[in-house]
Amino acid sequence: MAFGEPTGMTATISECICERLVDRIVSGAIQPAERLDEQALADEFQVSRTSVREALRQLASTGLVEVRPHRGTMVVDIGIEQLNDMFEAMGELEALCAKLSSQRMNAIERKKIELIHRESHEMVAGGDDAAYSKANERFHDAVYDGTHNSSIKSITVNYRQRLAPFRASVFFTSHNRMQSSFQEHGEIIEAILAADPDRAHTAMRNHVASSSVNVIEYLIESRRTRDASEAAGTPSAH
Repeated sequence: MAFGEPTGMTATISECICERLVDRIVSGAIQPAERLDEQALADEFQVSRTSVREALRQLASTGLVEVRPHRGTMVVDIGIEQLNDMFEAMGELEALCAKLSSQRMNAIERKKIELIHRESHEMVAGGDDAAYSKANERFHDAVYDGTHNSSIKSITVNYRQRLAPFRASVFFTSHNRMQSSFQEHGEIIEAILAADPDRAHTAMRNHVASSSVNVIEYLIESRRTRDASEAAGTPSAH
Protein backbone atom coordinates (compact mmCIF):
# COMPACT_ATOMS: atom_id res chain seq x y z
CA MET A 1 0.00 0.00 0.00
CA ALA A 2 1.84 3.09 -1.22
CA PHE A 3 1.35 6.56 0.21
CA GLY A 4 3.85 8.23 -2.09
CA GLU A 5 6.14 10.96 -0.80
CA PRO A 6 5.53 14.35 -2.41
CA THR A 7 7.94 17.07 -1.39
CA GLY A 8 7.13 18.64 1.96
CA MET A 9 4.56 15.94 2.84
CA THR A 10 6.74 13.64 4.96
CA ALA A 11 4.99 14.61 8.22
CA THR A 12 1.57 13.88 6.74
CA ILE A 13 2.73 10.52 5.42
CA SER A 14 4.21 9.66 8.80
CA GLU A 15 0.94 10.53 10.50
CA CYS A 16 -0.94 8.24 8.11
CA ILE A 17 1.45 5.39 8.82
CA CYS A 18 1.18 6.04 12.55
CA GLU A 19 -2.63 5.88 12.36
CA ARG A 20 -2.51 2.56 10.50
CA LEU A 21 -0.16 1.09 13.08
CA VAL A 22 -2.31 2.39 15.93
CA ASP A 23 -5.35 0.65 14.47
CA ARG A 24 -3.44 -2.62 14.19
CA ILE A 25 -2.09 -2.39 17.74
CA VAL A 26 -5.41 -1.40 19.31
CA SER A 27 -7.26 -4.17 17.48
CA GLY A 28 -4.63 -6.71 18.44
CA ALA A 29 -3.54 -7.42 14.87
CA ILE A 30 -0.06 -6.47 16.08
CA GLN A 31 0.62 -8.28 19.33
CA PRO A 32 2.27 -7.00 22.55
CA ALA A 33 6.05 -7.51 22.53
CA GLU A 34 6.01 -7.72 18.72
CA ARG A 35 8.86 -5.86 17.04
CA LEU A 36 8.10 -3.21 14.41
CA ASP A 37 10.71 -3.50 11.69
CA GLU A 38 11.50 -0.21 9.94
CA GLN A 39 12.54 -1.71 6.63
CA ALA A 40 9.59 -4.11 6.48
CA LEU A 41 7.18 -1.25 7.10
CA ALA A 42 8.93 0.95 4.56
CA ASP A 43 8.57 -1.82 2.00
CA GLU A 44 4.90 -2.40 2.87
CA PHE A 45 3.89 1.26 2.64
CA GLN A 46 6.40 1.99 -0.15
CA VAL A 47 7.93 4.96 1.63
CA SER A 48 11.36 5.82 2.95
CA ARG A 49 12.67 4.58 6.28
CA THR A 50 12.79 8.23 7.33
CA SER A 51 8.99 8.43 7.13
CA VAL A 52 8.62 5.16 9.02
CA ARG A 53 11.10 6.28 11.66
CA GLU A 54 9.10 9.48 12.23
CA ALA A 55 5.86 7.47 12.44
CA LEU A 56 7.42 5.21 15.08
CA ARG A 57 8.63 8.25 17.00
CA GLN A 58 5.06 9.59 17.06
CA LEU A 59 3.81 6.18 18.11
CA ALA A 60 6.32 6.00 20.97
CA SER A 61 5.03 9.31 22.35
CA THR A 62 1.62 7.68 22.91
CA GLY A 63 3.04 4.88 25.04
CA LEU A 64 1.79 2.17 22.69
CA VAL A 65 5.34 1.21 21.77
CA GLU A 66 8.75 1.60 23.34
CA VAL A 67 12.25 1.66 21.94
CA ARG A 68 14.44 -0.99 23.54
CA PRO A 69 18.25 -1.02 23.19
CA HIS A 70 19.45 -3.58 20.65
CA ARG A 71 15.86 -4.75 20.04
CA GLY A 72 14.26 -1.83 18.24
CA THR A 73 10.66 -0.63 18.60
CA MET A 74 8.45 -3.03 20.52
CA VAL A 75 4.69 -2.97 21.13
CA VAL A 76 3.80 -2.63 24.82
CA ASP A 77 0.89 -4.40 26.48
CA ILE A 78 -1.85 -1.97 27.50
CA GLY A 79 -4.57 -3.98 29.16
CA ILE A 80 -8.19 -3.05 29.80
CA GLU A 81 -7.53 -2.28 33.48
CA GLN A 82 -4.67 0.08 32.66
CA LEU A 83 -6.76 1.77 30.00
CA ASN A 84 -9.56 2.26 32.52
CA ASP A 85 -7.09 3.87 34.92
CA MET A 86 -5.84 6.21 32.21
CA PHE A 87 -9.35 7.30 31.24
CA GLU A 88 -10.28 7.85 34.88
CA ALA A 89 -7.32 10.19 35.29
CA MET A 90 -8.19 11.91 32.02
CA GLY A 91 -11.76 12.39 33.21
CA GLU A 92 -10.67 14.16 36.36
CA LEU A 93 -8.25 16.42 34.50
CA GLU A 94 -10.81 17.39 31.86
CA ALA A 95 -13.49 17.88 34.51
CA LEU A 96 -11.20 20.30 36.34
CA CYS A 97 -10.65 22.21 33.10
CA ALA A 98 -14.40 22.48 32.52
CA LYS A 99 -14.94 23.67 36.09
CA LEU A 100 -12.31 26.39 35.78
CA SER A 101 -13.54 27.40 32.32
CA SER A 102 -17.04 27.97 33.69
CA GLN A 103 -15.51 30.49 36.08
CA ARG A 104 -12.84 32.07 33.90
CA MET A 105 -13.84 32.03 30.23
CA ASN A 106 -14.17 35.51 28.75
CA ALA A 107 -16.88 36.56 26.31
CA ILE A 108 -14.80 35.84 23.21
CA GLU A 109 -13.90 32.36 24.42
CA ARG A 110 -17.54 31.59 25.18
CA LYS A 111 -18.56 32.62 21.67
CA LYS A 112 -15.76 30.50 20.21
CA ILE A 113 -16.86 27.32 21.93
CA GLU A 114 -20.49 27.98 20.93
CA LEU A 115 -19.40 28.38 17.30
CA ILE A 116 -17.44 25.13 17.38
CA HIS A 117 -20.53 23.37 18.69
CA ARG A 118 -22.78 24.83 15.99
CA GLU A 119 -20.34 23.77 13.28
CA SER A 120 -20.20 20.30 14.80
CA HIS A 121 -23.96 19.95 14.37
CA GLU A 122 -23.54 20.05 10.58
CA MET A 123 -20.94 17.29 10.78
CA VAL A 124 -23.20 15.11 12.89
CA ALA A 125 -26.14 15.69 10.53
CA GLY A 126 -23.94 14.76 7.57
CA GLY A 127 -22.39 11.75 9.29
CA ASP A 128 -18.90 13.16 8.75
CA ASP A 129 -17.07 11.36 11.57
CA ALA A 130 -13.59 12.45 10.40
CA ALA A 131 -14.54 16.14 10.45
CA TYR A 132 -16.31 15.71 13.77
CA SER A 133 -13.20 14.13 15.25
CA LYS A 134 -11.24 17.28 14.41
CA ALA A 135 -14.01 19.52 15.74
CA ASN A 136 -13.99 17.44 18.91
CA GLU A 137 -10.31 18.27 19.39
CA ARG A 138 -11.04 21.96 18.89
CA PHE A 139 -13.83 21.79 21.46
CA HIS A 140 -11.60 20.28 24.12
CA ASP A 141 -8.76 22.67 23.29
CA ALA A 142 -11.18 25.56 23.82
CA VAL A 143 -12.06 24.19 27.26
CA TYR A 144 -8.36 23.93 28.14
CA ASP A 145 -7.74 27.50 27.00
CA GLY A 146 -10.67 28.65 29.10
CA THR A 147 -8.92 27.58 32.32
CA HIS A 148 -6.41 30.42 31.94
CA ASN A 149 -3.95 28.13 33.71
CA SER A 150 -1.04 27.08 31.51
CA SER A 151 0.18 24.40 33.92
CA ILE A 152 -3.15 22.58 34.11
CA LYS A 153 -3.60 22.93 30.35
CA SER A 154 -0.13 21.48 29.67
CA ILE A 155 -0.69 18.46 31.91
CA THR A 156 -4.12 17.77 30.41
CA VAL A 157 -2.94 18.13 26.81
CA ASN A 158 -0.01 15.82 27.47
CA TYR A 159 -2.27 13.16 28.95
CA ARG A 160 -4.81 13.57 26.18
CA GLN A 161 -2.08 12.98 23.60
CA ARG A 162 -1.20 9.70 25.28
CA LEU A 163 -4.80 8.58 24.82
CA ALA A 164 -5.06 9.97 21.29
CA PRO A 165 -4.84 6.56 19.56
CA PHE A 166 -7.90 5.41 21.48
CA ARG A 167 -9.89 8.48 20.43
CA ALA A 168 -9.45 8.07 16.69
CA SER A 169 -12.32 9.02 14.39
CA VAL A 170 -13.19 5.32 13.96
CA PHE A 171 -14.65 5.29 17.46
CA PHE A 172 -17.27 7.87 16.49
CA THR A 173 -18.75 5.42 14.00
CA SER A 174 -19.90 2.87 16.59
CA HIS A 175 -22.96 2.91 18.85
CA ASN A 176 -24.02 6.38 17.59
CA ARG A 177 -21.09 7.79 19.54
CA MET A 178 -20.87 10.91 17.40
CA GLN A 179 -24.46 11.92 18.21
CA SER A 180 -23.98 11.13 21.90
CA SER A 181 -20.73 13.09 22.01
CA PHE A 182 -22.40 16.10 20.42
CA GLN A 183 -25.20 16.05 23.00
CA GLU A 184 -22.71 15.73 25.85
CA HIS A 185 -20.77 18.71 24.50
CA GLY A 186 -24.01 20.66 24.58
CA GLU A 187 -24.47 19.88 28.28
CA ILE A 188 -20.93 20.97 29.04
CA ILE A 189 -21.37 24.24 27.16
CA GLU A 190 -24.64 24.98 28.91
CA ALA A 191 -22.93 24.57 32.27
CA ILE A 192 -19.99 26.74 31.24
CA LEU A 193 -22.22 29.52 29.90
CA ALA A 194 -24.29 29.35 33.09
CA ALA A 195 -21.09 29.76 35.11
CA ASP A 196 -21.99 26.61 37.04
CA PRO A 197 -18.66 24.99 38.02
CA ASP A 198 -20.10 21.90 39.71
CA ARG A 199 -22.39 21.13 36.79
CA ALA A 200 -19.56 21.71 34.30
CA HIS A 201 -17.28 19.39 36.26
CA THR A 202 -19.87 16.61 36.36
CA ALA A 203 -20.87 16.98 32.71
CA MET A 204 -17.27 16.75 31.49
CA ARG A 205 -16.41 13.82 33.73
CA ASN A 206 -19.49 11.95 32.47
CA HIS A 207 -18.52 12.80 28.90
CA VAL A 208 -15.06 11.29 29.25
CA ALA A 209 -16.54 8.26 31.01
CA SER A 210 -18.91 7.70 28.08
CA SER A 211 -16.02 7.96 25.65
CA SER A 212 -14.00 5.44 27.63
CA VAL A 213 -16.84 2.91 27.58
CA ASN A 214 -17.12 3.28 23.81
CA VAL A 215 -13.37 2.87 23.32
CA ILE A 216 -13.07 -0.16 25.56
CA GLU A 217 -16.06 -1.85 23.93
CA TYR A 218 -14.47 -1.23 20.53
CA LEU A 219 -11.16 -2.62 21.76
CA ILE A 220 -12.75 -5.77 23.19
CA GLU A 221 -14.83 -6.35 20.06
CA SER A 222 -11.83 -5.82 17.76
CA ARG A 223 -9.77 -8.35 19.67
CA ARG A 224 -12.68 -10.81 19.79
CA THR A 225 -13.06 -10.53 16.01
CA ARG A 226 -9.33 -11.06 15.55
CA ASP A 227 -9.31 -14.13 17.80
CA ALA A 228 -12.33 -15.59 15.97
CA SER A 229 -10.65 -15.02 12.61
CA GLU A 230 -7.45 -16.68 13.78
CA ALA A 231 -9.38 -19.64 15.16
CA ALA A 232 -11.18 -20.04 11.81
CA GLY A 233 -7.96 -19.61 9.88
CA THR A 234 -9.19 -16.41 8.26
CA PRO A 235 -6.70 -13.55 7.81
CA SER A 236 -7.40 -10.45 9.90
CA ALA A 237 -8.96 -7.46 8.12
CA HIS A 238 -6.11 -5.38 9.48
